[in-house]
Amino acid sequence: MAAPSPPSPSAQPAEPESLTIDELAERSGITVRTIRFYAGRGLLPPPRLRGRTGLYGPAHLARLELVSELSALGFTLAAIERYLQRIPPAAAAEELALQRALLSPWVPEQIEEVDRADLELRTGRPLDDDALAALEALGVLERLESGRMRLRGPLGPGLDMLDSGLPTHLLRDSYELIEKHTTALAEDLMALFQRQVLQPYRDAGRPAEERSRLAAMLSRLKPITVQGIVTAFGRAVNQTIRDRIG
Repeated sequence: MAAPSPPSPSAQPAEPESLTIDELAERSGITVRTIRFYAGRGLLPPPRLRGRTGLYGPAHLARLELVSELSALGFTLAAIERYLQRIPPAAAAEELALQRALLSPWVPEQIEEVDRADLELRTGRPLDDDALAALEALGVLERLESGRMRLRGPLGPGLDMLDSGLPTHLLRDSYELIEKHTTALAEDLMALFQRQVLQPYRDAGRPAEERSRLAAMLSRLKPITVQGIVTAFGRAVNQTIRDRIG
């Protein structure tokens, strides 16, 4: 009887991609020094060794991308460490990608700190205390004890509201009303998603084949949901106007 032929090269399991620390830095956009710092803090599992060279794989890259996402969201290093402690060191890249998809912002958001001179340079105008109070009331910025300010959103819409001539107290009350109801809506939507999507995934033992599908579904769901809320709000305002006139 002839010996069975060896499996074809296509049937062999694929060798995971291996990156040196320099290649990992280039791929992730994080410096080698920072990667080593993260590894020292336990945020990154040890690399696979080939001789004296450490080799990193897709899971290391996905974990670095998750750390970058958490940092961009304003998490402190201690908070990032606590979050990653809940994720097993051997978690696959797909599981980490799902975690990142769950955390990524639903709308573009860039949080940064500036001083008053830099803020006035960006707005192209002097800003007195009343203008700063109005921008703070609108949630555009937060004044810090140090005297600096934390920008929480684009300046354009806030400046448009300032130029509208509406009283500061009306701007503040309107923003607080919107924030109150949108926060409640966000909590209800998150609870619904946890109950009907994430919990069945966990109950099923977190099947690997579901991870990529859930991450892709989230990336499509976010803009659809945001646009749906805007559309529903516009329709509700239109109906309220009709009801009042009627």
